[in-house]
Amino acid sequence: MREVSEMDSFKVLFVDDEAEFLETLLKRMKKRELDVSGVKSGEEALAWLEKNPVDVVALDVRMPGMDGIQTLREIKGRHPLVEVVLLTGHASVEVALQGMEIGAFDYLMKPVDIDELLYKLQDAYKSKYLREKKIKHKEEEVIGVK
Repeated sequence: MREVSEMDSFKVLFVDDEAEFLETLLKRMKKRELDVSGVKSGEEALAWLEKNPVDVVALDVRMPGMDGIQTLREIKGRHPLVEVVLLTGHASVEVALQGMEIGAFDYLMKPVDIDELLYKLQDAYKSKYLREKKIKHKEEEVIGVK
């Protein structure tokens, strides 16, 4: 039996303007016992993040109003440790690469394979977890805590 660690549980926010796709994604991720929430726009995502801390955001690139790239910039500016995985269907790889330059963890092409998405979210969370651990360690060094 595998040891349960603090890395097992993490929160994910899905942002996608396609209501049916979003609902299906949330259901399928909940079946995999992931702590997930969903919103339908970049603006809603930013409002959600102010009140509900999450570890990873799965963000659609093409949305009306505030698109995924604008939303990514805002998330990284306000919540720099939150990892973002871009989901791109219509948008080109070029836009996804632009997102990576801004600070996205990675991107996946739609239609997305659920297991591949789950692994990508886990990788993104692991990256965040390790970065937070490193920051905590550095802070303890600075204040002299051993």
